[in-house]
Amino acid sequence: MLITPAFAQAGASTDTNSMLMSLLPFALIFVIMYFLILRPQQRKVRDHADLVKNIRRGDTVVTTGGLVGKVTKVVDDDQIEFEISDGVRVRQMRQMISGVRTKGEPAKGDAKDEASAS
Repeated sequence: MLITPAFAQAGASTDTNSMLMSLLPFALIFVIMYFLILRPQQRKVRDHADLVKNIRRGDTVVTTGGLVGKVTKVVDDDQIEFEISDGVRVRQMRQMISGVRTKGEPAKGDAKDEASAS
């Protein structure tokens, strides 16, 4: 015989400790990916949502397409209107705003809303 019965029987039993140790690297990789990739991405999405929600008239904004303009009107919760040149106004979806360069003054209606919210 090539294989003795003792070696054949030893291979059939499984050790739970070795199985746990073989799954440990996968769990460790998942934890590392969560802290290095998923959490920073969630924070970035949350910060962008706050930025877009707080856009007011007078803010200078930059779109994802690279247009820079001053917000002239907040149309509704989804759109804003901004001026990119004298007399040239563009409507843009709020989600397509990539950044706010300078903050403008609050509109007259916004000051009342902020005073009542405080």
